[in-house]
Amino acid sequence: MSHPGLTAREVAERVARGEVNDVPVRSSRSTRDIVRANVLTRFNAIIGVLFLIILVVGPLQDGLFGFVIIANTAIGIVQELRAKKTLDSLAVIGEAKPTVRRDGTPAPVATGEIVLGDVIELGPGDKCVVDGDVLEADGLEIDESLLTGEADPVLKRPGDPVMSGSFVVAGGGAFTATKVGREAYAAQLAEEASRFTLVHSELRTGISVILKYVTWMMIPTALGLIVSQLVIEDHDWREAVRRMVAGIVPMVPEGLVLLTSVAFAIGVVRLGRRQCLVQELPAIEGLARVDVVCLDKTGTLTEGGMDVSELRLLPDAPADEPSVRRVLGALGESDPRPNASLQAIIDAYPDGTGRRCTASLPFSSARKYSGASFDGPGTQGGNWLLGAPDVLLPSGAAALAEADDLNARGLRVLLLARASRELGDPRVTEDVHPTALVVLEQRLRSDAADTLRYFAEQDVSAKVISGDNAVSVGAVAAQLALPGAETPVDARRLPGERDAMARALDRGAVFGRVTPQQKRDMVGALQSRGHTVAMTGDGVNDVLALKDADIGVAMGSGSEATRAVAQIVLLNNSFATLPSVVAEGRRVIGNITRVATLFLTKTVYSVLLAVLVVCTRVPYPFLPRHLTLLSTLTIGVPAFFLALAPNRERAQPHFVRRVMRYAVPAGLIAGTATFAAYLLARHYYAGVDVLGAETSAATLTLFLISLWVLAIIARPYTWWRVALVLTMAAAFVIVLLTPWLQRFFALKLIGTTMPWTAVAIAAVAAIALEFTWRWVSRRFPA
Repeated sequence: MSHPGLTAREVAERVARGEVNDVPVRSSRSTRDIVRANVLTRFNAIIGVLFLIILVVGPLQDGLFGFVIIANTAIGIVQELRAKKTLDSLAVIGEAKPTVRRDGTPAPVATGEIVLGDVIELGPGDKCVVDGDVLEADGLEIDESLLTGEADPVLKRPGDPVMSGSFVVAGGGAFTATKVGREAYAAQLAEEASRFTLVHSELRTGISVILKYVTWMMIPTALGLIVSQLVIEDHDWREAVRRMVAGIVPMVPEGLVLLTSVAFAIGVVRLGRRQCLVQELPAIEGLARVDVVCLDKTGTLTEGGMDVSELRLLPDAPADEPSVRRVLGALGESDPRPNASLQAIIDAYPDGTGRRCTASLPFSSARKYSGASFDGPGTQGGNWLLGAPDVLLPSGAAALAEADDLNARGLRVLLLARASRELGDPRVTEDVHPTALVVLEQRLRSDAADTLRYFAEQDVSAKVISGDNAVSVGAVAAQLALPGAETPVDARRLPGERDAMARALDRGAVFGRVTPQQKRDMVGALQSRGHTVAMTGDGVNDVLALKDADIGVAMGSGSEATRAVAQIVLLNNSFATLPSVVAEGRRVIGNITRVATLFLTKTVYSVLLAVLVVCTRVPYPFLPRHLTLLSTLTIGVPAFFLALAPNRERAQPHFVRRVMRYAVPAGLIAGTATFAAYLLARHYYAGVDVLGAETSAATLTLFLISLWVLAIIARPYTWWRVALVLTMAAAFVIVLLTPWLQRFFALKLIGTTMPWTAVAIAAVAAIALEFTWRWVSRRFPA
């Protein structure tokens, strides 16, 4: 009799003592981490200090940039908290509940409710959530590779230790929890590395590189500007400080990090509505960069369930059909956790009673068969095997040709054979007596063909790698019109050497009889050729490959082990959700590339203006309020809309190079033209006693040039993009025509000659920007 487990009283006592598995499941950063990450940044610190300086020297309108930073930071926090709420709620939905025996009754409980001494049942695909000792074992094989690196499954017997984080690949059993909470092995590993930051993000890495260089450029430029404004010009110190702050603030691309976080966060919320759990935010970006997607047939291209369509007795079978049906039913009853194939057999042949099972061999993806021994005389007793015909039979066997014909029609075929040797004998598959072929029909997913077509249109190669017969897998793939499905490859004939395997994988599209270790090797071989690889799967045989792939995608109905190692979980089990994830990633990458160009163009012209001011020994052209106005109308507001807009452009590598290729020349053109207009205005207004006339002319020039940069970045045009650019232009005109706004922003255009000269200079700069954009697009194609 199996162990009854703890009583309700014993559980309550352990809870009172704190002996509970209270390690929280983290699908996202904590609220504290989110607030700290958005507030405590180096640029917020710089802007905060400058804002305090302006509060001291006044006036307040020159400190508007400080309020903009506060608003931006608040938006970032709100959006990430919103994404966190979505992630955490989906994580609860997708979290598997281990089966625990209490008061003699097995029942699922939340991972956090397990207590010390609980008896936890195990079956294929189950993850060990706490440490313990094996109590019962029925062919129990556990894979500890995620913890130890050892790829071979370990056969467990009563008394053997079990480590949290390992998972069951075959058989079943139960174990007693000996370490829970933060004492468990997996929990100790989690303390050292958070799941939230495992995925590489080229966007975030690239932005970090850009910000590092911007910081180093700011330091000498700011020092030179301070000396210029305070010493050389001998200004009133308040005016000098304002001009110095005006020169430093626009160098900071403060909204770039914010918009990246917001874009990722909104992507998570959008995908959450489609029942897609993104366990690591940058995974959205990663899937958008994928150029090879490896698909496991079962559960991805086909639904998990199957139906027995035919039972074919073979010549010289050692049993008649009624006996075979009862043997199949008994085989089903012998496995407490049947897989999809065995479940179909149980449904078709439920009458397996009367046969006592004396030994069983659980199904394993590595060996491709299962078995059971039955008591009793006659044809129904003895040792029986059920599995892949090409594994159980020698090459050239007559039954193999019949099985191949069925496989070619997309049917799955299992061989029932009587074994002469005991199940524990390593040579049990030798000298078997083939009895019958069990023909199973697989249910194709209705959305699989459209999804494969989408990947083909996006130049993403699809590779079907399955443990099933290669011919059968190829037939299924052919029904879905997958290119290359007509020439399936038996993975047992693949070369073991990585380069040779990679060449074979590039040539083929469908691979059958793939072992779990081979799936892992295939992912590595593709990565060695420079491919970004996504792996989808739902079974325990997919775990190793999912772990090593650039992006792992698990089905919500799959095993707990696959969901634990995947970055993306499709809770609705719909393969058709993947294009939505790719589209979200492309939206984020494409739009952040656009807005990064806007921000860094401003950084480049700000640095250039500061250098020119220091070299020519003139006052800095602008006050902080002028640049706050320009940044808001030509960068801040437009960038927010552009960052969240639809974008179907293919994701491209080399983020930093692609942004800087236009931001640098555009910034140089804008800075040079603006400074030329400023010098002309200083000369033109030299005898005019109007404060800030030259600054107004320079502001007009820089606004028009920046607006043209925005117009270029906003392409290709749609009605709302055109409306966005025109709205920003209209807002600036309103500022120039409204008296109180003129006074607030210290802007007043004097006469007509210099304003029109400023427009002409901006027009010449716009032509230069157009030629530069076209040249860059040809010279450095995306």
